[in-house]
Amino acid sequence: MPILIKLKYPVPTGIPGISDTKPGNHMSSASEFLLLGLSEQQGKQPLLFSIFLSVYLVTVVGNVVIIMAIGSDPHLHTPMYFFLANFSLNNLYLPSSTVSRVLVNIQAHRHTITYAGCLSQIYFFLWFIGLDVFLLAAMAYDRLVAICHPLLYTLVMSPRCSILLLVMSLILPHSYSLIHTILAHLSFCTDNIIHYFFCEPLPMLKLSCSNTYANRCVLIYSGGTLTILSPLLIIISYVRIVAAIVRIPSAIGKWKAFSTCGSQLSAVCLFYVSAIGVYFISSTADSASKDRIAAVMYAVVTPMLNPSIYILRNKDIKSALGRLLSRRALQYP
Repeated sequence: MPILIKLKYPVPTGIPGISDTKPGNHMSSASEFLLLGLSEQQGKQPLLFSIFLSVYLVTVVGNVVIIMAIGSDPHLHTPMYFFLANFSLNNLYLPSSTVSRVLVNIQAHRHTITYAGCLSQIYFFLWFIGLDVFLLAAMAYDRLVAICHPLLYTLVMSPRCSILLLVMSLILPHSYSLIHTILAHLSFCTDNIIHYFFCEPLPMLKLSCSNTYANRCVLIYSGGTLTILSPLLIIISYVRIVAAIVRIPSAIGKWKAFSTCGSQLSAVCLFYVSAIGVYFISSTADSASKDRIAAVMYAVVTPMLNPSIYILRNKDIKSALGRLLSRRALQYP
């Protein structure tokens, strides 16, 4: 049940369904936030709707294609592609938790979200982001064992170990998102405007007049673990992988080993460069617009580009996709 919160309503002009009256000094009870999105100008809303819808459809199609290619090809039923299939599945969930709400708001000419809806969005967003982080780490560990300890690969990366890593990847970020969502039951007595297109934890904390020390500790230390410690472990893994590849005497062997890691390394760089930018951009005059761009990158653009990275750079995925299309063509001549 939504908690009624006292808010002042300084409302931007030009948004349908929202009064253009000037804000006063009085307090009013409300249970909604204003999501300004990427632009407050009404004339740009159709363009934004088309862009977000196109990106969302490309994301869905690309990730579904990867899941179908992996599921239909027995040669890809290995730990590496097991994690990749789950990574692609999560890349369907992540934009669905944010972009779908944007599309509904633009189409309905509403820029508000209830307090309960905001908490739900934060919960699922943090969970899916954390799951991305742990799946990238699991894929890096899989490649580390495969290249540095090939004789032990089948023993170490057994089905039981793969499922255990997946379960841990689900539980740990779920615990983080749940704790943060529970702590987000705050009082708000300042502006109710969120300068994002979805409910992001840090901007929401800035609006609260409650003591947010515990929330910030969870966000900084736990979030820091996700955005600093995890990529550090991934970097160490890939440094060891590169060192092992360099020692391979055959040029063909080097290329084959690198081709299995290049796409994953590209996905890691794309995700972390945009994600870290959100929390570590300096407080300059235009930091709000920079934050919004960074949020679009890691919450919308990254899930769209990941399928392209794996389809274009991974030979096994391209081969499996070709076989899948050939079978479909034979079934439906």
